[in-house]
Amino acid sequence: MARVAAIDCGTNSIRLLVADVTVGTDGSSTLRDVHREMRIVRLGQGVDATGELAPAAVRRTADALADYAVTARRKGAQAVRMVATSATRDARNRDGFFGMTAELLAPWGAAAEVISGDEEAALSFSGAVGDLDPADGPFLVMDVGGGSTELVLGDWDGTSASITAARSVDIGCVRITERCLPSDPPTEAEIAAGAAFAGEVLAEAFAAVPVARARTWVGVAGTVTTLSAVAQDLTEYDSERTHLSRLSRADLDRVATTLLTADHAARSAMGAVHPGRVDVIGGGALIVRTVAGHLADTAGITELLVSEHDILDGIALSISPAS
Repeated sequence: MARVAAIDCGTNSIRLLVADVTVGTDGSSTLRDVHREMRIVRLGQGVDATGELAPAAVRRTADALADYAVTARRKGAQAVRMVATSATRDARNRDGFFGMTAELLAPWGAAAEVISGDEEAALSFSGAVGDLDPADGPFLVMDVGGGSTELVLGDWDGTSASITAARSVDIGCVRITERCLPSDPPTEAEIAAGAAFAGEVLAEAFAAVPVARARTWVGVAGTVTTLSAVAQDLTEYDSERTHLSRLSRADLDRVATTLLTADHAARSAMGAVHPGRVDVIGGGALIVRTVAGHLADTAGITELLVSEHDILDGIALSISPAS
C-alpha cells in the first residue's frame, strides 16, 4: 500500500485527492480516500481571449496549491502528481506558472505536468469506470471541464481499462460562456450561437470517437455532477446523492433550460450550485445537451450515468506501485 496525492488543475477548479493505493495479487489497484478537496480558482479566466494566464488567476491557484501541499504533507503522502490541463496548454506565459508549482511541490520532486487532451481523456476514463459493471460496456466517458471536453470510448474488465478511442476538443463551460453567453441571462440568440459553437467543435470529437458503439454514457467532473444535483432539487450539494445517479434526456433538457434562462441571482439561490460555477454552469449544460442529442441520434442512448470518480482518481492510480 502507498499513500499518494493527486492534484488536478483545470481551467475552472483545482482539486486534491490524498488516497491509499493497494495493489492486488492480480495487479489491479484500488483506492481508499483519505482526503478530497476542491476550490474554484478560474485559472483559465480570459485565456481564450488573451492567450495568457491572468496574474490574479495564477495567484489564486498558487494560494490553493500552497494549502494543498501542506495538507499532502500532513496526511503523509509519499508521492505527488499534479496534472495541468486546458488553460495551461493554451497560455503563452505558462513558464512562470510551472516554476511556481515546482517550488511548492519541491518536497516530492514534483511539478505540474501539461498532459495532452488524449491522456487527460484516458485518465478520466480509468477513474470513472472502476465502480461500474463490465457487462454494461463499452462505456463512453465524457468530461466537461472549463476549457475542454473529453470523450473516451472503451471497455472495463473489472481490473483494467481498454481504450478504443479518445479525443479532447477546445470547448468547456468557461470557454463557451466567455465566447457566446455574455448576457445575464443569455439571450435566445446567444444560446443559439452557443449551441452552434458546441456542435461545431464537438463534431471533431464525434468524428474521432465511434460513439455509436457505446452502451453506457458516463459523465464526470463538476459540470455533470452539478447538473445532477440541480435535477434532484438538492438544497445543498451531496456527492453521495449524485454519485451513480442517472439523468434522462428529458432531465437534461429541463435543467439546461432552467439554468440558461435564470439570471445570476436565481442561479446563486440554487444551493447545490457552487458559487464558483454560478456564472458558467449554463454553458456547461449547453455542452452536455449537445452531446445528449448526438448520442440519442447515433447510439440510441437516452440516459447519462453520473460518476463522482474521474480524472483525479485516474491520476492517483497512475502513480500507484502498479503503474
